[in-house]
Amino acid sequence: MKKLIISLSILSGIIAFGQATVKNDSAKVHNIQEVLMTKKVFKKESDRFVYDISNAPVAKGSTTFDILKQTPLISTTDESTLKIAGKNNAIIYIDGKKSNMDAQSLAQFLKNTPAENIQKIEVITMPGSEFQVEASDGIINIVMKKKMTNGLNGNIRMASSANIYSSNSSSFSANYRKDKLGISANLTGSENIQPQSYVLRNGNSKATNESVGDIIDPNKNLGGYLNIDYQLTEKSNMALSWNTWANKSYNSTVNLFNTIRTLKEGNVWETKYSRSKNKEDARSYNNSVNLNYELKTDSLGSKLNLNAAYLNFKRFQSTDNNTYESTADGIDLYRSRYVSQSLPQIINNFSGMADYIQKFKNDLTVSVGGNYNKTKTDNDTQSVTSIFNADGSLAEVYNAEGIKIDNPLSTPNHFLYDENIYGLYITVEKKFSDKFSGKIGTRYEVTKSTGTSDNAQDVNLRNIERNYSNILPYLSLNYAINEKNNISYAFSSRMRRPSFWEINPVKNILTENNYVQNNPFVKASSSYNQELTYMFKNSYFLILNHSLEKDIITQVPLQGIPVHADGSVGTQNQLRYIRTNFGDKQEMSAMFGIQKSFFKQAWTTNFNIGVQHNKNNGSLSVDPTTGDIFPLYTNNISSTSFVVQTNNNIRLDQKKTWFAGVNFFYVDKQQIELGMLKNLSSLDLSLKKIWNDWTFTVNVNDILKTNIVEVEDYQANGNYNYVQNNMYRQSVGASIVYSFGNQKVKKVRNIESASDEIKSRTK
Repeated sequence: MKKLIISLSILSGIIAFGQATVKNDSAKVHNIQEVLMTKKVFKKESDRFVYDISNAPVAKGSTTFDILKQTPLISTTDESTLKIAGKNNAIIYIDGKKSNMDAQSLAQFLKNTPAENIQKIEVITMPGSEFQVEASDGIINIVMKKKMTNGLNGNIRMASSANIYSSNSSSFSANYRKDKLGISANLTGSENIQPQSYVLRNGNSKATNESVGDIIDPNKNLGGYLNIDYQLTEKSNMALSWNTWANKSYNSTVNLFNTIRTLKEGNVWETKYSRSKNKEDARSYNNSVNLNYELKTDSLGSKLNLNAAYLNFKRFQSTDNNTYESTADGIDLYRSRYVSQSLPQIINNFSGMADYIQKFKNDLTVSVGGNYNKTKTDNDTQSVTSIFNADGSLAEVYNAEGIKIDNPLSTPNHFLYDENIYGLYITVEKKFSDKFSGKIGTRYEVTKSTGTSDNAQDVNLRNIERNYSNILPYLSLNYAINEKNNISYAFSSRMRRPSFWEINPVKNILTENNYVQNNPFVKASSSYNQELTYMFKNSYFLILNHSLEKDIITQVPLQGIPVHADGSVGTQNQLRYIRTNFGDKQEMSAMFGIQKSFFKQAWTTNFNIGVQHNKNNGSLSVDPTTGDIFPLYTNNISSTSFVVQTNNNIRLDQKKTWFAGVNFFYVDKQQIELGMLKNLSSLDLSLKKIWNDWTFTVNVNDILKTNIVEVEDYQANGNYNYVQNNMYRQSVGASIVYSFGNQKVKKVRNIESASDEIKSRTK
């Protein structure tokens, strides 16, 4: 159920354009006692944008998620997923080490981690060959403050918010430094209930389905990290890091009222009513350990990095899916269908990575490295379907050919997936002058994978092999025309492998005739990205972006009465959201941004305006998991959409203790793979009070109640599909943060993890 929720709710984050905040560069002298000193807080480096927030009052009492939302080029439309302008996804790094949490756990973690210890945020829109990222992913690297003395410091945070239900969270983080030893730790816990309401309509001239109702998903989360770094010698360090996260979601429920209309002989419409009542219990555990060794080989900064990592992900999920025959006014009569599912998934990954960076005196840097990832997943799915008569007895059930079949019907599938990835890269970076620099590189990857099932009813699922190799080039050029003007260009080629849950061949059932089907036959997609950036005074920027994705991995809605692979015809109109490769997609975008501070930095504002053009080219009529044939679904529609976004931080007093925040975004309607996504917008307000080591914040989100997802699609063959998803973004919240200890504690160094490429695929 949760994967279904994620699949549909992620529509609210399809498009996102950046946002920018910067302080005035000029220094004004009013008298001998008052000198305003400023520095560049947002600047463009060779392959990244750097946002320095080390002294920004907006960080005081804020969470890491709050700061990321106000970082130039980063935005969110669903308060869960972060987007980089022109990018589909933002991959989070902390001190050069990639996060290993699944998407929901990461969002909760960022929302409960204080931001006071952040030095800067690096936004890498086009990652170089040395990074292991998927497709058009960008990178957000959160760099922690490097403080100077021994000691202990930390933060305690408590927060609560409410929409229909209340959510509560708390976190504790601490940093300790003693000579050569550095230790950092965090413990985070939260409890929330995620409500959603759905309106689902689909059909054609001969049959229609409508489902209306609610999904209630309670969650309890507990997690954190422990990093230990020890300086062995002046040139070498050893580090051990452990990250953990646990989620418990028991008694997650679906309650949808279904209206099914079918055109019978004589042009008479027959209407039936039913109710889908589903219950899910799920818990997941995510643990990773990384061992790192770093050796500095010269005084110029050359170094060797060695990493070994182990990642273990476990998810245990059981669902009870009930269908009740009902009356028109919603009174349940009897249970007609029951599906019991057990959907466990266990992922084990062993990873190794070696990098060597050689720096030369003539501003030349050469980086070479390699990685190896071995992943095994175990998916022992059990599914039992029972059909009942009105008196509660088991009914006699026949297939489309009139042959009697078992009732209850058991369809187990023990699917094992084994994947090996080998990667090599080389990158050359050269600073030709104070104005001009460039970077060129390539990555070579070999992927060998095998999926097997020892008891699948479909023989095609019993052995699936995927072996392929890719050469992925990269180029970036940066030219500082003068102190005020900078222009840069980057090209990147990437691939995207399917997530491990996407290739696990299970159904996530919403109603009897509406479900999401994962697909073990999904193959990797390719992505080609170009970006041209112009910056003026580090306050104005123009970004032009083009991306081409081939064999894009997405959900495709197949609907109608299926024709089975053996030629027999099904008996019910169905809607299947199939996870598969679906043609090509192009995105072209232009974004202009202004970021400025006024009135001695009392008002800091960023304003972005942009336009995006999408071109889709895909078609599908055959369910790749079963061979069933449906009416052709096509998406060859282009769309142009308009975006505006602004974030404002206002200082309300001279002592810098009161602050107000006013944030707004508007995303115009646009064509996506599932149809036309209607416009989205949100107005958010906040008020902050800083008192000594305490920070108090209240906020109101989506005041106008306009952040509701609607997708509508009409096909030439007469099929239509409509989805409305309200996740109740309108909410009121408050938080209290207390900072303690020596605020000059520093972390020893930044560390990358060996399992970076694998972690995002558990999401």
